[in-house]
Amino acid sequence: QLKLAESGGGSVPAGGSLRLSCTASGVPFTTSTYCMGWFRQAPGAEREGVAFISFAGNTRYADSVKGRFAVSRDNAENILYLKMNSLKSEDTAAYICAARLDYAMCDRGDQYDSWGQGTQVTVSP
Repeated sequence: QLKLAESGGGSVPAGGSLRLSCTASGVPFTTSTYCMGWFRQAPGAEREGVAFISFAGNTRYADSVKGRFAVSRDNAENILYLKMNSLKSEDTAAYICAARLDYAMCDRGDQYDSWGQGTQVTVSP
């Protein structure tokens, strides 16, 4: 398993932007491959998959964020990013980074075995 630490959350008005980062540590080899993704969970709601990226850079998005969010990664530095534009109040949630070693692409929560603690994003109307 990897250790994941998110940063970059905060409070913004609707229409604003934020960029989240997630740093992975404990990658066993420089040749290790792993899939990564962003999830979010609002109070009283189930965890929702937001964006996923393979080690090669292929991406998938939830319909609710397509065209507004962009996921990327820096494999040399083991960092995952999520650029969020045109934020809406319904994007308010804790954003959680996830990863799984030796998987090319993961787009379901049950495929991940490493999870961060989350970073809070609050969008005011």
